[in-house]
Amino acid sequence: MKKIVRILLLFVVVITTIAFSKKKQKVLIVGDSISIGYTPFVKESLKEVAEVVHNPGNAKHTGNGLKHIEDWIGDEQWDIIHFNWGLWDLCYRHPDSKVQGQRDKANGTITFSIEDYERNLRAIVKKIKQKSNAKLIFVTTSYVPTKEAGRYVEDAIKYNKVARKVMQENDIEINDIYKVSKKIHQEYGKGNDDVHYTPKGYEELGKHITKFLEKKLK
Repeated sequence: MKKIVRILLLFVVVITTIAFSKKKQKVLIVGDSISIGYTPFVKESLKEVAEVVHNPGNAKHTGNGLKHIEDWIGDEQWDIIHFNWGLWDLCYRHPDSKVQGQRDKANGTITFSIEDYERNLRAIVKKIKQKSNAKLIFVTTSYVPTKEAGRYVEDAIKYNKVARKVMQENDIEINDIYKVSKKIHQEYGKGNDDVHYTPKGYEELGKHITKFLEKKLK
C-alpha cells in the first residue's frame, strides 16, 4: 500500500511539474558584428525563458540579408526575430584603401545608398513575413564615432530615420538603441575611430537588449 502511495505521489509531482513548466521561447537575432558582440550576454541572461540564437556569421549589409534571410529563418518556429542592418550599408569602401575592410569615406563608394537601403529593407521584411509568423523587432543602427574611416556620423541618423519609416509602415516594433549605444560607446567603445565596443561595452548593450526582450517574452 505504501509503495502504491509513493508511486501516486511521484506521478502527481511529475504531472504538476509538466503542467507548470513553460516551454522556452525561441529568439533569432540577425545582425552584424555589434549584435554578435552582445548576443552571448543576452543568451546568458535569458537562458531560463528563451533559446537565443544568432544567425551564422555576420549578416553584413541588406544585400547579404536578401540572399540569406530565408535560410537563416529555416524551418524553426521562432517566437521573436530581432533584426538589424545599417552599419555595413552606409559604409564607404575603396579597393586601394589600406584600412581594415578597405574603408574610405573620402574616396570610396557607399555600399548601399539610402534609397537602396530602404528598398532592400522592404524586400527583406516581405520575405520574413512570408517565411515566419514570429513577432518582429527591428534594431536601429548603433552609434558611429566621428573619426571612423568609412562612415559618417550623420549617416547612421539618416539611415535610422528611413528604417523607422519602413518598420512603422509594416507594423514592426522598433528597439531604438542609437542613443544608448552612443552613451555606452563614449565610455566603453574601442575608440573614436571604431564602431565596435570593449567586452564591457557589449555587456552593457546586452543589458539593454535583454531588458527590451524580457518584456516581449512575457
